[in-house]
Amino acid sequence: MNIAIIRLIERKDNPIVAQVIRKVLIDLGVPKVGTAYADTALDCMFETYQKPRSAYFVVERNGIVLGGAGIAQLDNYDGNVCELQKMYFLPEARGLGLGAQLMEFCVAKAQEFKFENIYLETMEYMKSAQKLYKKSRV
Repeated sequence: MNIAIIRLIERKDNPIVAQVIRKVLIDLGVPKVGTAYADTALDCMFETYQKPRSAYFVVERNGIVLGGAGIAQLDNYDGNVCELQKMYFLPEARGLGLGAQLMEFCVAKAQEFKFENIYLETMEYMKSAQKLYKKSRV
């Protein structure tokens, strides 16, 4: 079976999700200091997204985690805005429409949580991500 599934993160996913994100960042040439690479939350993503109005999804195919993304209340902001966070895919998962599917899950969850807007940040060189975000109108 070669079908990808999108599901909520489980505690057992912590090591592989951290590994996937760090691999993608290394592949993109992102510095290890002062970026998401050094974020201590990467090693405990399940626990990080157990907060109210937070969710992290993983994309899995044949039992292998290929990427993920999450939403959570925007830090240091009083408004009813969530942030799309830590959306990364391994190279073998790109170009298959999985990013668009995952965006739909995140947007639906944000609506379920009654957020009014979704905020996101990306890097200038992440052209594919920018294209996806524009298409998704986030």
